[in-house]
Amino acid sequence: MANMSKVAIKKFSELTTTELFNIYKLRVAVFIVEQKCYYQEVDDDDLISYHLMFTDADGNLAAYARIIPEDNRTVARIGRVVVNPNNRGGGLGRKLVQEALDQIPKLMPDATKIVLAGQEYLNSFYKSFGLKNVSDVYLEDGIPHIDMEMPIKD
Repeated sequence: MANMSKVAIKKFSELTTTELFNIYKLRVAVFIVEQKCYYQEVDDDDLISYHLMFTDADGNLAAYARIIPEDNRTVARIGRVVVNPNNRGGGLGRKLVQEALDQIPKLMPDATKIVLAGQEYLNSFYKSFGLKNVSDVYLEDGIPHIDMEMPIKD
């Protein structure tokens, strides 16, 4: 894994056109092409989300996740967690999720709960952060998922 040179979190209106392009390029490459999952990748949640980006020393988008405020900002939904295929295997996914968990209380001080719909094969990974299953396995766009959540500690 290349050295990470920058971690940034921005609202949609703060993203540059290049950042937005790179986010969509990575999400489509992984969620549509790699996972062969054909759905509307760009959605209205992007407009209200916080966009967490890790870039490498060359300025390439290495990892990304979004944090969606829900229920009057009392619930934070983590989604679109993705590591660039060129940056996998070095623990960057763990750093990305931990950064999201660390940022949520700062971004959303009224939030009491964190939720996500995790792909089933990543269930033990998300559990290692303290998230717990709150649903049975279900198919979302043909991929097995499990709803997970955790309270935000004071």
